[in-house]
Amino acid sequence: QVQLVESGGGLVQAGGSLRLSCAASGSIFSFTAMDWYRQAPGKQRELVAGITAAGGVKYADSVKGRFTISRDNAKSTVYLQMNSLKPEDTAVYYCKTSWFKTDYWGQGTQVTVSS
Repeated sequence: QVQLVESGGGLVQAGGSLRLSCAASGSIFSFTAMDWYRQAPGKQRELVAGITAAGGVKYADSVKGRFTISRDNAKSTVYLQMNSLKPEDTAVYYCKTSWFKTDYWGQGTQVTVSS
């Protein structure tokens, strides 16, 4: 069983920064890819960024150059550094991993960017 707990969300003005954290339980963290998704009101959940077990990264076009995903395997934690935030980044942010064809999601953390 894998449990994911996000933290670090909040209210920030446009142009500001936040760092989200996702702490994972269990012993599989260092072997799995980790993803950050977000869901804005009335919209579908979308992939924001992902990092493989080996450290390879990918980003949605909308956040390239502004967001950075990283991981600390010793702490079983994945981070999402968000800079130059825009009002359209407002959403609930979720971390996700998959293990043996089972998806595991955190409870989400709210990010609100005011204009």
